[in-house]
Amino acid sequence: MAFVLTLIADPSRRKLSAQAVDAARTALTSGGGNVGPSDWLSPDEACDLPFEGLSTLDAERLVREALRDLPVDLAAQPLAGRRKALLLADMESTIIAEEMLDELAETVGLRDEIAEVTARAMSGDLDFEEALEARVAKLAGLPLGEVERAAERMTFNPGARSLIRSLRAAGVPCILVSGGFTIFADLVAEACGFSAVRANVLEIEAGKLSGGVHKPILGRKAKLDALERLSAELSVTPAAACTVGDGANDLAMLNAAGLGVAYRGKPAVRAAARYALDVADLTGLLFYQGYRRADFAELG
Repeated sequence: MAFVLTLIADPSRRKLSAQAVDAARTALTSGGGNVGPSDWLSPDEACDLPFEGLSTLDAERLVREALRDLPVDLAAQPLAGRRKALLLADMESTIIAEEMLDELAETVGLRDEIAEVTARAMSGDLDFEEALEARVAKLAGLPLGEVERAAERMTFNPGARSLIRSLRAAGVPCILVSGGFTIFADLVAEACGFSAVRANVLEIEAGKLSGGVHKPILGRKAKLDALERLSAELSVTPAAACTVGDGANDLAMLNAAGLGVAYRGKPAVRAAARYALDVADLTGLLFYQGYRRADFAELG
């Protein structure tokens, strides 16, 4: 078989049933596909259906139509090269739940104003770099201690640490590539086990935020550049990489990678990204690559 369709559910909400897998199989067969035996990567949670005779896009369309009332993520892709050699991950609203500039704005009574700008920038309605500088400027004078206290409130999205530790155990480099700031990203990277961090640096003067950001600013193009550079360092192409993010500044790296996944993506990102996780947690990236639940690293 040349291709594989992966179905993933969130078993805490609704289990992936054998009936749903059978319905997917019937949809592929009815569309002219030849389908191999089901391979459960995790009982009640994730299952592979190898197939041929259909394009991956047609396979996804047919199965989505058949399962349209069920909360299931799915992806069809070539079996060859399915396991990726590199992961690049966005941080805010992807690895962690928060947008940290919004959290800092809370301390100065500007959360609603800055969060609105954040939302527009992440949806692609504003230039990312300009919006970042404008938001940081409003935080001038904020004591470093407030920034550090905000860092203590960061929370990991479900599956984030298991994803990174599992890939690292498999020998896969994992890079945190964030339009946010090193003061947060370094802590996240250490807690999850990322190989390296690429992020912006806040200007700090006399123990307070100056309101500036060190140049150059890591934005949309910088994330794509990081993907291309890191792939070249491993002597692979971006097709051998997995990328994940939620915002418009992630879209270029998502679409350039072999497995670019919008995690709870903003509407414009979800519409443009080839793959998505709308239901499953971040360990869905492992299932998409053919890892089994038994392969997942235990959290210490």
